[in-house]
Amino acid sequence: MKIDLSTKIGKLKFKNPVLTASGTFGYGLLINEIFDISRLGGIITKSITIRSRPGNPAPRIVEAACGMLNSIGLENKGIENFLDEVLPKIKSFNTNVIASIAGETVDEYGRLAEKLDRNVSAIEVNISCPNVKKGGMSFGQDLSSTKKVVKKVRRKTSLPVIVKLTPNITRIEDIAKASEENGADAVSIVNTYEGLSIDIYRRNSKLGGFSGGLSGPAIKPLALFAVWKVAKNIDVPVIGCGGIMNFSDAIEFFMAGASLIEVGSATFSDPNASLRILKGVKHFLEEENIKSIKEIVGIVDEN
Repeated sequence: MKIDLSTKIGKLKFKNPVLTASGTFGYGLLINEIFDISRLGGIITKSITIRSRPGNPAPRIVEAACGMLNSIGLENKGIENFLDEVLPKIKSFNTNVIASIAGETVDEYGRLAEKLDRNVSAIEVNISCPNVKKGGMSFGQDLSSTKKVVKKVRRKTSLPVIVKLTPNITRIEDIAKASEENGADAVSIVNTYEGLSIDIYRRNSKLGGFSGGLSGPAIKPLALFAVWKVAKNIDVPVIGCGGIMNFSDAIEFFMAGASLIEVGSATFSDPNASLRILKGVKHFLEEENIKSIKEIVGIVDEN
């Protein structure tokens, strides 16, 4: 039986619904030496900023119960380096290349979107990073700021716009709705949960940036519920992420309402995780005699 794994965001087609999460896959160049990443539905780059950023002080990653805390601080070499040095190398990938952008101001988001227009497959607007002092998730915690950023990006690009939202808010569905109403073609649910880990002997945080973003299996039930809530409140596609470690996790997110999923922390323990999960999803559909992934998207509801 032929399984239809294809899906769409706006007019952009995906061969399958498995993507890689921003910040966990670099630009795909190293992982492509392990397996052909063109087999995936797409890759999302680490977040790109206007200027080069050194990131937060070390340590930047610590283990947590059933997960990990990171405080990278959006380290990258800036948009011009991405366009001149990185993009020519990754344009050859036979899959969708989605650029994640992060700004300190609304205008910076607009400038980034304009520079990337027609150079990549889509843009993911990161208004949810918990590890920077200026910008970051502050944009995603305020309805007015969310509207301004999404509207600005929408005006500056003809590409599909995906807005990555923070779970560190009371009603994520309201921010998702505001994103949709101001031009988002999809929303990504969720980024990391803000957390802290303390070294009891040093009497201080284990992270150089003090607090960090919690990801991995520990956040999966929370992320899954956020996806379910958002999917019931908007009409554009939801991309689910947060603790997806295997195919059954992915299936749960589809059933909760995600049209696509992102694999993030799992890549740190298994570089092949995204491909393994894709294979598992396809096998599950075959075993369950389900012809299309669309048949299970959003099938779970309250009784």
